[in-house]
Amino acid sequence: MDPLLWAAVLMLLGLALASAEVFIPSGGMIGFLSLVAVIAAVGLAFFRGPWYGLSFLGLAVFLVPAVLAAALHFWPETKFGRRVLLDVPTSEEVLPDDEQRRELKNLVGRVGEAKSLMLPGGSVLIDGRHVDAVSEGMAIEKGAWVKVVEVHGTRVIVRPTVERPGSANPDDPLSRPIDELGFNPFDESLG
Repeated sequence: MDPLLWAAVLMLLGLALASAEVFIPSGGMIGFLSLVAVIAAVGLAFFRGPWYGLSFLGLAVFLVPAVLAAALHFWPETKFGRRVLLDVPTSEEVLPDDEQRRELKNLVGRVGEAKSLMLPGGSVLIDGRHVDAVSEGMAIEKGAWVKVVEVHGTRVIVRPTVERPGSANPDDPLSRPIDELGFNPFDESLG
C-alpha cells in the first residue's frame, strides 16, 4: 500500500483525536495519541518524498490549530462544557440591591421635564424629583417632555415624548395645572 495513503489516514486520525481531546477528558492521553498520529503521518509523507513531507508538515501546522479552535468553539455548547463553564452573570445580577436602584427602576415609563440641555446627559424633573439622566443619543432641549425608557444600574435613559405627566389624583387641586383652577394668580384686579 502507498505510504501517502497511510499518511493521509494517520493525519485524519490525528485531527479526529485532537478534536476528541477537547470533548473527552483523558488527562492528555488522547492528545498524546493525536500528536503521535500526526508525526507519523508527516514521517510517512517524507518517506514518499520531500515535497510530500513538506506539504503534510504544512497541513499539520495549519490544520491542527484550526481543528482545535473549532472544537474549542463548540465545547461550551456540550453537556460537559456547560458543567465546567459557568454562565456569565448580567450586570443587573452583579450590582447590589439597594433603595436607590429600586427607586430608579420605578421611574421606567414615567414622564418628566428636561431641566437642562441634554447633550446627551442632563437633569430631568420627574414627580417633583431631580434625576440625572442620559438621552438615547439625541440632544434634548431644556423644557422638553421626556419619558424614562430604561434604567441600567444608576443610569436613567430618557427619550423625548409628547406625553405630559398625568395627574395622580384629579380631585387634588395641588396636582392639577394652575390654569385649570379657574383663576389667574397674576391678575391685577384680584389684589
